[in-house]
Amino acid sequence: MQLVTAALLSALLVRSSTAADDTTFISAGPNAGSATSDLFPPTGTSVDPSQFPPESEVGFPGPTPTGAEPAAVHTAIAYPDNRGPSNQFPLVAPQPHGQSATADKFDITKYWGNLSPWYSLSSADYGLPDTSPLAPPGCSVTQVHLLYRHGARYPTTGAAPAQFASKIANATKDGLQVRGDLAFLADWTYKLGGELLTPFGRSQEFLLGIQHRQLYGHLLNNFTEAGTIPVFRTESQDRMVKTAHNFAAGFFGVPEYLDQVSIEILVETPGVNNSGAPYDVCTNSNVESRGYIGSTMASKFANDAFNATLARLNSQVSGVEFTPTDALAMLQLCSYETNALGYSAFCGLFSQEDFLNYEYYFDLSFYYNNGPGSPVSAAQGKAYLQEFVARFTGEYPEAWSALNQTFDNSSTFFPLNQSIYADATHEVVVLDALTAFNLTALFDGPPLSPTENQRQNSFSSSKLVPFATHFAVQVLECPAYQPTKQMRFVVNDAVIPVADSYPGCSPDPHGLCSFDTVVSVLKDRIDEIDFDYDCFANYTADSGVDYNGRAPRS
Repeated sequence: MQLVTAALLSALLVRSSTAADDTTFISAGPNAGSATSDLFPPTGTSVDPSQFPPESEVGFPGPTPTGAEPAAVHTAIAYPDNRGPSNQFPLVAPQPHGQSATADKFDITKYWGNLSPWYSLSSADYGLPDTSPLAPPGCSVTQVHLLYRHGARYPTTGAAPAQFASKIANATKDGLQVRGDLAFLADWTYKLGGELLTPFGRSQEFLLGIQHRQLYGHLLNNFTEAGTIPVFRTESQDRMVKTAHNFAAGFFGVPEYLDQVSIEILVETPGVNNSGAPYDVCTNSNVESRGYIGSTMASKFANDAFNATLARLNSQVSGVEFTPTDALAMLQLCSYETNALGYSAFCGLFSQEDFLNYEYYFDLSFYYNNGPGSPVSAAQGKAYLQEFVARFTGEYPEAWSALNQTFDNSSTFFPLNQSIYADATHEVVVLDALTAFNLTALFDGPPLSPTENQRQNSFSSSKLVPFATHFAVQVLECPAYQPTKQMRFVVNDAVIPVADSYPGCSPDPHGLCSFDTVVSVLKDRIDEIDFDYDCFANYTADSGVDYNGRAPRS
């Protein structure tokens, strides 16, 4: 207790002294930049069921009659959008550096690229102002297919945030001094783990499960009639397993989900086919000049994107010099610490312009790594495209992609008759899939400029690949349409039109198109994507090109 009190007193003294005089340098403490962690539960502890028996042994549950399954997709008067403070509770995100108290609020969390918490998009942004994911008048949703990303997590082990911490720790040994906005670095330590879901990330998936139960609970009646339970899928990485469990817990309840859904865990490791991790079997996705075009472009963009802020921060530190790489690392620390710890002092270092450039850094990376500017993205997304079409048609998919035919040719592991499907994956794979599905409304406009955000393209990484992003396909029965069986696509609550990219689909105010037409278009797209060539051929791909996710042939 004395050690904790001393540490807190030291921190308070540092903060009080710098508040009084921001111009005076203070020396960083000996532990600045060092990595710290906690361990819970304590080693050797566990629940003793003999002392704390479960509900099934205690008994006396009281009345337990069930009600009707929710079907808000049909019954709600308005769609329950995930917007405003609710989508990031209980995180605290400050206003950007230099923002006046009277200025309009700027939500920095919406400019963190793939590190943003997901929020509801508007169908109007994609040309459909008169619709939402609620079933159109007279229509009923008969099947839903969901592809979703894990929630907020710790950084990749050894990535930029940890490298920045090491730089601070090394500088501390040589007499690091800080002042002003950087005074907090005097006693800052690196508190982030590696790649695991954060508490906020768990809550995102739990709430995502609740949302989909509220919208589509009525589809469970099909399982009751068939006398079976759903199979939901995920990958073997720890955060992916926990993602699927938290989603299932929200959808089915705790502990009910343990007996009401089969969670299939597919191995994610290099050399093993897995639709949720296609980069493990697509060689060119790991070749810098083909699979990482966006990363190269983004790094070049960042070299001059934060000059003004770097000049200000370098004037407030002695013993180290911050670079564009450090600016990105501190921005990532803003995102990761907020998502993991609830608040980050790094956020207040950066201006509104910095956050806009930060997002564009991610836009470039994802558009050219996993979007239409990549020569391998459609090939990587082909496996999910094939699996979705297989579920639409009731026919097992062929193995000309990253899918695992051992599992995908089995009614046990790849059932073809479910009314609800839910597959958990990574954000890069969600974007690969959106590219493979040829949903061009998400990328409407010229290829992204390598030097500045010209705002001429609808693509936004914060909108399409945030934490807990999700892509849903609704199959509907609409008596007023001919044919009556219809389909549409929904990304983070925005209905996405397909009339411009799906031959035979007419413009529709609700984004609907005939089921048979969509399936035919997607089958053609499957045939068009040459997995072997795109993933293994020796070709040259240029930056700044919209390849529609396909490798060039000349």
